[in-house]
Amino acid sequence: MTGAVQPMKNVTLEPRDMADLRYAKSLLENPGFAVRLANLLGAPIEEGFRLLPKNWSRSVQNAVHRALRTALRVATTSLRSKRRGKQASVGFHRVVTGISGGIGGAFGLFALPVELPFSTTVMMRSIADIARSEGHDLRDLETRLACLEVFALGSRSKTDDAAENAYWAMRAVLASAVSEAATHIARHGLARESAPALVRFVSIVAARFGVVVSEQVAAKAIPVVGAAAGSAINVLFTSHFQSMARGHFIVRRLEQAYGPTIIREVYEQIKLSH
Repeated sequence: MTGAVQPMKNVTLEPRDMADLRYAKSLLENPGFAVRLANLLGAPIEEGFRLLPKNWSRSVQNAVHRALRTALRVATTSLRSKRRGKQASVGFHRVVTGISGGIGGAFGLFALPVELPFSTTVMMRSIADIARSEGHDLRDLETRLACLEVFALGSRSKTDDAAENAYWAMRAVLASAVSEAATHIARHGLARESAPALVRFVSIVAARFGVVVSEQVAAKAIPVVGAAAGSAINVLFTSHFQSMARGHFIVRRLEQAYGPTIIREVYEQIKLSH
Protein backbone atom coordinates (compact mmCIF):
# COMPACT_ATOMS: atom_id res chain seq x y z
CA MET A 1 0.00 0.00 0.00
CA THR A 2 1.41 3.45 -0.90
CA GLY A 3 0.40 6.90 0.24
CA ALA A 4 -2.09 7.84 2.94
CA VAL A 5 -5.40 6.04 3.24
CA GLN A 6 -8.60 8.12 3.11
CA PRO A 7 -11.52 5.95 4.26
CA MET A 8 -13.84 8.95 4.63
CA LYS A 9 -14.02 12.60 3.67
CA ASN A 10 -11.71 14.94 5.61
CA VAL A 11 -10.23 12.06 7.62
CA THR A 12 -6.80 10.65 6.84
CA LEU A 13 -5.04 7.82 8.65
CA GLU A 14 -1.49 6.88 7.90
CA PRO A 15 -1.28 3.49 6.10
CA ARG A 16 0.26 1.74 9.11
CA ASP A 17 -2.40 3.13 11.46
CA MET A 18 -5.16 2.10 9.07
CA ALA A 19 -3.73 -1.43 8.97
CA ASP A 20 -3.56 -1.49 12.77
CA LEU A 21 -7.18 -0.38 13.07
CA ARG A 22 -8.29 -3.04 10.61
CA TYR A 23 -6.37 -5.63 12.65
CA ALA A 24 -7.94 -4.36 15.87
CA LYS A 25 -11.43 -4.70 14.39
CA SER A 26 -10.69 -8.24 13.23
CA LEU A 27 -9.67 -9.13 16.80
CA LEU A 28 -12.60 -7.44 18.52
CA GLU A 29 -15.09 -9.08 16.18
CA ASN A 30 -13.66 -12.57 16.32
CA PRO A 31 -16.01 -15.54 16.92
CA GLY A 32 -17.53 -15.73 20.37
CA PHE A 33 -15.82 -17.80 23.03
CA ALA A 34 -18.52 -20.49 22.97
CA VAL A 35 -17.99 -20.99 19.22
CA ARG A 36 -14.25 -21.30 19.70
CA LEU A 37 -14.78 -23.81 22.51
CA ALA A 38 -17.12 -25.89 20.36
CA ASN A 39 -14.49 -25.92 17.60
CA LEU A 40 -11.89 -27.04 20.12
CA LEU A 41 -13.97 -29.77 21.78
CA GLY A 42 -16.13 -30.86 18.86
CA ALA A 43 -19.17 -30.70 21.15
CA PRO A 44 -21.83 -28.03 21.78
CA ILE A 45 -21.38 -26.12 25.05
CA GLU A 46 -25.09 -26.58 25.81
CA GLU A 47 -24.27 -30.21 26.69
CA GLY A 48 -21.98 -28.99 29.45
CA PHE A 49 -24.58 -26.59 30.81
CA ARG A 50 -27.05 -29.47 31.20
CA LEU A 51 -24.55 -31.45 33.23
CA LEU A 52 -23.75 -28.75 35.77
CA PRO A 53 -25.22 -29.08 39.30
CA LYS A 54 -28.00 -26.90 40.66
CA ASN A 55 -26.99 -23.46 41.90
CA TRP A 56 -23.81 -23.65 39.81
CA SER A 57 -24.42 -20.12 38.47
CA ARG A 58 -24.23 -18.68 41.98
CA SER A 59 -20.85 -20.35 42.47
CA VAL A 60 -19.64 -18.92 39.16
CA GLN A 61 -20.81 -15.39 39.97
CA ASN A 62 -19.20 -15.50 43.42
CA ALA A 63 -15.93 -16.66 41.86
CA VAL A 64 -16.16 -14.00 39.13
CA HIS A 65 -16.62 -11.17 41.63
CA ARG A 66 -13.79 -12.46 43.78
CA ALA A 67 -11.53 -12.78 40.74
CA LEU A 68 -12.29 -9.25 39.54
CA ARG A 69 -11.77 -7.73 42.97
CA THR A 70 -8.36 -9.43 43.02
CA ALA A 71 -7.64 -8.13 39.51
CA LEU A 72 -8.65 -4.63 40.60
CA ARG A 73 -6.16 -4.76 43.47
CA VAL A 74 -3.46 -5.93 41.07
CA ALA A 75 -4.35 -3.20 38.58
CA THR A 76 -4.19 -0.40 41.13
CA THR A 77 -1.18 -1.51 43.18
CA SER A 78 1.34 -3.39 41.06
CA LEU A 79 0.92 -2.48 37.36
CA ARG A 80 3.49 0.29 37.29
CA SER A 81 6.07 -0.82 34.72
CA LYS A 82 7.76 2.11 32.95
CA ARG A 83 8.84 0.08 29.92
CA ARG A 84 6.75 0.81 26.86
CA GLY A 85 6.81 -0.60 23.35
CA LYS A 86 8.60 -3.86 24.14
CA GLN A 87 6.89 -6.95 22.75
CA ALA A 88 4.41 -8.59 25.13
CA SER A 89 5.08 -12.08 26.52
CA VAL A 90 1.73 -13.61 25.60
CA GLY A 91 3.01 -17.19 25.40
CA PHE A 92 4.28 -17.30 28.97
CA HIS A 93 0.93 -16.25 30.41
CA ARG A 94 -0.89 -18.86 28.32
CA VAL A 95 1.38 -21.58 29.71
CA VAL A 96 0.74 -20.49 33.31
CA THR A 97 -3.04 -20.40 32.92
CA GLY A 98 -2.89 -23.66 30.99
CA ILE A 99 -1.24 -25.36 33.97
CA SER A 100 -3.84 -23.96 36.36
CA GLY A 101 -6.57 -25.06 33.94
CA GLY A 102 -5.22 -28.59 34.01
CA ILE A 103 -5.52 -28.63 37.79
CA GLY A 104 -8.98 -27.06 37.61
CA GLY A 105 -10.07 -29.59 35.00
CA ALA A 106 -9.13 -32.40 37.36
CA PHE A 107 -11.22 -31.02 40.26
CA GLY A 108 -14.07 -29.46 38.28
CA LEU A 109 -16.37 -26.82 39.74
CA PHE A 110 -14.89 -27.29 43.22
CA ALA A 111 -11.61 -25.72 42.04
CA LEU A 112 -13.26 -22.61 40.59
CA PRO A 113 -13.07 -20.37 43.71
CA VAL A 114 -9.29 -20.83 43.77
CA GLU A 115 -8.43 -21.39 40.12
CA LEU A 116 -10.40 -18.48 38.60
CA PRO A 117 -8.89 -15.68 40.74
CA PHE A 118 -5.44 -17.08 39.99
CA SER A 119 -5.95 -17.37 36.23
CA THR A 120 -7.67 -13.96 36.11
CA THR A 121 -4.72 -12.34 37.86
CA VAL A 122 -2.33 -13.93 35.37
CA MET A 123 -4.51 -12.71 32.50
CA MET A 124 -4.61 -9.26 34.08
CA ARG A 125 -0.83 -9.09 33.98
CA SER A 126 -0.85 -10.31 30.38
CA ILE A 127 -3.40 -7.66 29.42
CA ALA A 128 -1.24 -5.00 31.08
CA ASP A 129 1.78 -6.32 29.21
CA ILE A 130 -0.12 -5.92 25.94
CA ALA A 131 -1.19 -2.39 26.90
CA ARG A 132 2.43 -1.50 27.61
CA SER A 133 3.56 -3.01 24.30
CA GLU A 134 1.07 -0.75 22.53
CA GLY A 135 2.74 2.28 24.08
CA HIS A 136 0.41 2.92 27.02
CA ASP A 137 1.81 4.12 30.34
CA LEU A 138 0.89 1.78 33.19
CA ARG A 139 1.62 4.52 35.70
CA ASP A 140 -1.63 6.14 34.52
CA LEU A 141 -4.57 4.99 36.66
CA GLU A 142 -7.14 5.08 33.84
CA THR A 143 -4.85 2.91 31.71
CA ARG A 144 -4.68 0.36 34.50
CA LEU A 145 -8.46 0.40 34.87
CA ALA A 146 -8.73 0.02 31.09
CA CYS A 147 -6.91 -3.29 31.56
CA LEU A 148 -9.80 -4.45 33.73
CA GLU A 149 -12.26 -3.21 31.09
CA VAL A 150 -10.99 -5.93 28.75
CA PHE A 151 -12.81 -8.60 30.77
CA ALA A 152 -16.09 -6.91 29.80
CA LEU A 153 -15.23 -7.00 26.10
CA GLY A 154 -14.92 -10.74 25.70
CA SER A 155 -18.57 -11.74 25.41
CA ARG A 156 -21.51 -11.09 23.13
CA SER A 157 -24.91 -10.17 24.49
CA LYS A 158 -28.10 -11.29 22.73
CA THR A 159 -29.08 -7.63 22.59
CA ASP A 160 -25.95 -6.63 20.67
CA ASP A 161 -27.05 -5.58 17.18
CA ALA A 162 -23.60 -5.92 15.65
CA ALA A 163 -20.10 -6.71 16.80
CA GLU A 164 -18.79 -3.21 16.15
CA ASN A 165 -21.77 -1.67 17.96
CA ALA A 166 -21.23 -4.07 20.86
CA TYR A 167 -17.66 -2.87 21.34
CA TRP A 168 -18.52 0.83 21.31
CA ALA A 169 -21.68 0.33 23.36
CA MET A 170 -19.68 -1.44 26.05
CA ARG A 171 -17.10 1.34 25.99
CA ALA A 172 -19.90 3.86 26.54
CA VAL A 173 -21.39 1.88 29.44
CA LEU A 174 -17.99 1.58 31.09
CA ALA A 175 -16.89 5.19 30.55
CA SER A 176 -18.63 6.79 33.52
CA ALA A 177 -17.98 3.78 35.77
CA VAL A 178 -14.24 3.92 35.00
CA SER A 179 -14.16 7.66 35.62
CA GLU A 180 -15.95 7.32 38.96
CA ALA A 181 -13.73 4.42 40.02
CA ALA A 182 -10.57 6.30 39.06
CA THR A 183 -11.68 9.37 41.03
CA HIS A 184 -12.47 7.24 44.08
CA ILE A 185 -9.17 5.34 43.96
CA ALA A 186 -7.17 8.53 43.47
CA ARG A 187 -8.75 9.96 46.63
CA HIS A 188 -9.12 6.92 48.85
CA GLY A 189 -7.14 4.06 47.31
CA LEU A 190 -8.72 0.64 47.82
CA ALA A 191 -9.32 1.12 51.53
CA ARG A 192 -13.06 1.26 50.80
CA GLU A 193 -13.63 -1.60 48.34
CA SER A 194 -17.35 -1.57 49.12
CA ALA A 195 -17.68 2.04 47.91
CA PRO A 196 -20.49 2.42 45.34
CA ALA A 197 -18.10 3.61 42.60
CA LEU A 198 -15.96 0.46 42.85
CA VAL A 199 -18.91 -1.89 43.30
CA ARG A 200 -20.60 -0.45 40.20
CA PHE A 201 -17.47 -0.77 38.07
CA VAL A 202 -16.78 -4.36 39.14
CA SER A 203 -20.45 -5.32 38.71
CA ILE A 204 -20.58 -4.05 35.12
CA VAL A 205 -17.44 -5.97 34.21
CA ALA A 206 -18.61 -9.06 36.10
CA ALA A 207 -21.91 -9.19 34.19
CA ARG A 208 -20.01 -9.69 30.91
CA PHE A 209 -17.01 -11.62 32.18
CA GLY A 210 -19.35 -14.05 33.92
CA VAL A 211 -20.84 -15.08 30.56
CA VAL A 212 -17.47 -16.26 29.26
CA VAL A 213 -16.55 -17.90 32.57
CA SER A 214 -19.86 -19.80 32.52
CA GLU A 215 -19.05 -21.07 29.02
CA GLN A 216 -15.62 -22.13 30.23
CA VAL A 217 -17.10 -23.97 33.23
CA ALA A 218 -19.71 -25.68 31.05
CA ALA A 219 -17.03 -26.88 28.65
CA LYS A 220 -15.10 -28.47 31.50
CA ALA A 221 -18.28 -30.27 32.62
CA ILE A 222 -18.49 -32.27 29.38
CA PRO A 223 -17.59 -35.90 30.27
CA VAL A 224 -14.76 -36.26 27.74
CA VAL A 225 -13.00 -33.23 29.19
CA GLY A 226 -10.23 -34.13 31.62
CA ALA A 227 -7.18 -32.37 32.98
CA ALA A 228 -5.52 -32.13 29.56
CA ALA A 229 -8.59 -30.61 27.92
CA GLY A 230 -9.03 -28.35 30.94
CA SER A 231 -5.57 -26.99 30.24
CA ALA A 232 -6.39 -26.43 26.55
CA ILE A 233 -9.61 -24.62 27.51
CA ASN A 234 -7.69 -22.27 29.79
CA VAL A 235 -5.14 -21.55 27.07
CA LEU A 236 -8.02 -20.66 24.74
CA PHE A 237 -9.61 -18.61 27.54
CA THR A 238 -6.41 -16.61 27.97
CA SER A 239 -5.84 -16.26 24.22
CA HIS A 240 -9.38 -14.92 23.82
CA PHE A 241 -8.84 -12.08 26.29
CA GLN A 242 -5.37 -11.37 24.96
CA SER A 243 -6.99 -10.79 21.55
CA MET A 244 -9.56 -8.47 23.12
CA ALA A 245 -6.75 -6.61 24.89
CA ARG A 246 -4.68 -6.20 21.73
CA GLY A 247 -7.65 -4.83 19.78
CA HIS A 248 -8.75 -2.57 22.65
CA PHE A 249 -5.35 -0.99 23.24
CA ILE A 250 -4.68 -0.50 19.52
CA VAL A 251 -7.95 1.45 19.34
CA ARG A 252 -7.04 3.47 22.45
CA ARG A 253 -3.58 4.24 21.02
CA LEU A 254 -5.08 5.48 17.77
CA GLU A 255 -7.67 7.52 19.67
CA GLN A 256 -4.84 9.36 21.38
CA ALA A 257 -3.35 10.21 17.98
CA TYR A 258 -6.50 11.07 15.98
CA GLY A 259 -9.29 11.54 18.51
CA PRO A 260 -12.07 9.09 19.55
CA THR A 261 -14.68 10.38 17.09
CA ILE A 262 -12.48 9.96 14.01
CA ILE A 263 -11.32 6.47 15.02
CA ARG A 264 -14.85 5.27 15.66
CA GLU A 265 -16.08 6.61 12.31
CA VAL A 266 -13.21 4.97 10.43
CA TYR A 267 -13.62 1.73 12.40
CA GLU A 268 -17.28 1.47 11.48
CA GLN A 269 -16.48 1.93 7.78
CA ILE A 270 -14.00 -0.93 7.70
CA LYS A 271 -15.40 -4.03 6.01
CA LEU A 272 -13.86 -7.33 7.02
CA SER A 273 -13.84 -10.45 4.86
CA HIS A 274 -15.01 -13.54 6.78
